[in-house]
Amino acid sequence: MRKLIVVMCLGLLGVTAQSVMAAEVATLDWRKALMDTSAAKQSTNQFRNQTSSSQQEAEALGSELESMQQRFQNAQPSEADIQAFQRKAQRFDELRIEILEARQQAEERFLQSAESKMNQAVQQVIDRHGIDVLVDTEGVLNSNQQLPDMTTEVTQIIESLN
Repeated sequence: MRKLIVVMCLGLLGVTAQSVMAAEVATLDWRKALMDTSAAKQSTNQFRNQTSSSQQEAEALGSELESMQQRFQNAQPSEADIQAFQRKAQRFDELRIEILEARQQAEERFLQSAESKMNQAVQQVIDRHGIDVLVDTEGVLNSNQQLPDMTTEVTQIIESLN
């Protein structure tokens, strides 16, 4: 009786293993698929244009702060120098936060606008290739075989949906 149970369990494991092995598995780098679209490039350019003056001001302030720090190492700064440094550092931090928040908002707007197209494109690829399991490229730790990468195809479908 025990032998029968062991044989049945091994048989079930074999059937399960075969069905898992028969599953079509592919990968997708969804970030790259989205960021390679013309809509993403347009969104990125729009963000750069909107924040270019803040970016330039932050870069200039960063350079000024660096040179002030170097001067302070060579000579004792006056109270006015320290106050000027603190004002510039505060403004630099304000700009940095402003730019980061603007970037997050721009990315969120883009992702929200692209979500339905991404879902449509992924579903088309899944249907076209009979994919049972689609995993993020970064989520694959090890594979004994080369898994098909659907990233480029998803990007092309997203582009065609525009």
